[in-house]
Amino acid sequence: MAMKVKEVAELASISVRTLHHYDEIGLLTPDEVTSAGYRLYSDANLERLQQILFFKELDFSLKEIKNIITNPSFNPEEALKMHRLILLEKRQRLDQMIATIDRTVLHVKGEIKMTAKEQFEGFDFSQNPYEQEARERWGDHAVDHANQKLHSKSTTDQKALSDQMNKIYKHLASLRHTEPASAEAQAGIQEWYTLLNQMGSYSPEAFRGLGQMYVDDERFKRNIDQFGDGLAVFMRDAMAVFADQNK
Repeated sequence: MAMKVKEVAELASISVRTLHHYDEIGLLTPDEVTSAGYRLYSDANLERLQQILFFKELDFSLKEIKNIITNPSFNPEEALKMHRLILLEKRQRLDQMIATIDRTVLHVKGEIKMTAKEQFEGFDFSQNPYEQEARERWGDHAVDHANQKLHSKSTTDQKALSDQMNKIYKHLASLRHTEPASAEAQAGIQEWYTLLNQMGSYSPEAFRGLGQMYVDDERFKRNIDQFGDGLAVFMRDAMAVFADQNK
């Protein structure tokens, strides 16, 4: 039986706006639209959505996903097998990191001695999973410029930058139940805007778009909301107000 967009959103734990966006870019178009404009999703649509979300979990960009699943040679069954293999590899790496944590606890307690190499088993930050998506949204120049500014900083400066980011996140989380347009909220968002421009170059309008991505992209939303439920939505709204006030 066909499902309405809100039902599909709740089923897949994504936003209605995300489904609308998938439709707009031709990634997932519902099989039926009623005369009243309601999108109705078929079983085939749900199967395609499942594929999309598996690919997203593996950090494929929307552009890459569309190219893959619209290719005439695309085989859903083979794709599911691939998803499984990659997720098994991911689980193996996570299991290794958990084992490293357990051994590190014993190391800190003085019960065992770990080598420097053993302390970092399971870590692999050689690639930024968000970089490709950022390139597609804002272009290579903006991302390359941001990377250049970040990598030109010393290790100490980069750690200080990371600490400052966490501090601002925590401060904004403490304000997330206030009005996004309040003076206090806007002062906090101004700090965030200033910090981001230490790493890249964001116009107020690009800043607004970034805030929207905090909510639309489940990965960003999940990471930001670790500081407080609803923080991503609050930041999006506050960033939109900031952009309007600084046109």
